Amino acid sequence: MQPYELTVAEAAGAVRTRQVSPVELVDSVLKRIEQIEPRLRAFTTVTADRARKAARQAEAEIAGAMPRGPLHGIPAGLKDLIDVAGMATTASSRVRTGHRAETDSTVAARLAAAGAAFVGKTHTHEFAYGLTTPQTGNAWDPGRVAGGSSGGSAVAVAAGAATFALGTDTGGSIRVPASLNGVVGLKPTYGLVPRYGVTSLAWSLDHVGPLTRTVEDAALVLAALVGHDPRDPASVAAPAVDYRPGAGTDLTGLRVGVPGNYYFDRVDPEVETFVRRAIGRLEELGARLVEVEIPMTRYIQATQWGLMVPEASAYHERTLRAVPDLYAADVRVLLEAGELMTAGDYLRAQRARTLMRQSWLEMLEAVDVIAAPTVPLTAVKADQSAVTWGDGSVESVSDAYVRLSAPANITGVPSLTVPVGRDSAGMPIGMQLMGKPFGEATVLRAGHAYELTGTARGLAPAA
Repeated sequence: MQPYELTVAEAAGAVRTRQVSPVELVDSVLKRIEQIEPRLRAFTTVTADRARKAARQAEAEIAGAMPRGPLHGIPAGLKDLIDVAGMATTASSRVRTGHRAETDSTVAARLAAAGAAFVGKTHTHEFAYGLTTPQTGNAWDPGRVAGGSSGGSAVAVAAGAATFALGTDTGGSIRVPASLNGVVGLKPTYGLVPRYGVTSLAWSLDHVGPLTRTVEDAALVLAALVGHDPRDPASVAAPAVDYRPGAGTDLTGLRVGVPGNYYFDRVDPEVETFVRRAIGRLEELGARLVEVEIPMTRYIQATQWGLMVPEASAYHERTLRAVPDLYAADVRVLLEAGELMTAGDYLRAQRARTLMRQSWLEMLEAVDVIAAPTVPLTAVKADQSAVTWGDGSVESVSDAYVRLSAPANITGVPSLTVPVGRDSAGMPIGMQLMGKPFGEATVLRAGHAYELTGTARGLAPAA
């Protein structure tokens, strides 16, 4: 096994026991980036010198009995919405040409304090406003979409070009690409991870979270990110929690909600088969399955778009007027459309979100987690724009990918996606586990228990 193949937990153990040095680990990942980047284009920039400097510092500190924890010397990618002082935050857009961040974002500062070695910035769908990340190829098949908007982060982790990465999630932008590339993605509870220094898409829906190869790794990264920061108005002082999921598979007493509506409507049969099989595995581990009805489903899409579109347009108001031609056509159209929405439309979406959140909290009183597909279909070909379902209905690819992930953004509940298999074309399938607000520990426990039952895990073959 090459060092770049190690998970965060494995790498941390190898570094701690001197089986692998941080320098060897970082060099292995940088070499892997050189191998895969021409085909996959996961990175906007590779920061090799910075990563090697951090690795040398980590090696010296560990040798001097000054370890900083499990992320010390571990190679990380950052979605290129996340500020690092002195580096460009391009948002994968020509609008940001010449940009340089003046200060670190909260999450970048916290990872740096934990000793992580930043290997580069990863591509996003421009300003995170899309679900495909068109410039990046899927780690399992470069001719298919990577998913978005954190496509570069997901592909980098899936291909071994980063041991872990950070992404952002406004309507599914961590979980969608994680699912499509066969890795783990966690959207924490709204407000748990500060967003100061992170370019916004829609401030009332934006989240920052980890993409990793295992649930255990997601817990390790999350622990380094949480904590109140007054510079983010949405940041909360959550109670101290041990996010480590433990080593056991016993889920006795865990109540798993299985949706009787919405989440299995218009879903590819192979996706449904693998997800229902995974839910059955949870039951075999001792969980009790409880059928739940998802509330207010007819309002989900309208509420998601009713919040996101005007907030995004407000954020981009000045640059859209000054340099409209620098935006990609698909993003510019959405931003222009947002300027046509009325204040009444936005306020109705806010009211619907409040009612939906209340309804979800009531539903979650009966269960500990909800298990469902992450996305209704696997990664489509890069030139495919729509999907036709068995009932004859036609849906755009972006609408399909956001449909099952948006509720967790609207309600702010934590949501974890874990790989549960691959379809007949070899493309990954993900199961989504959603929990109560600040119930990350329970969601991680369920995902980790499933993972320990022998679910296939491995790097994508892209090279």
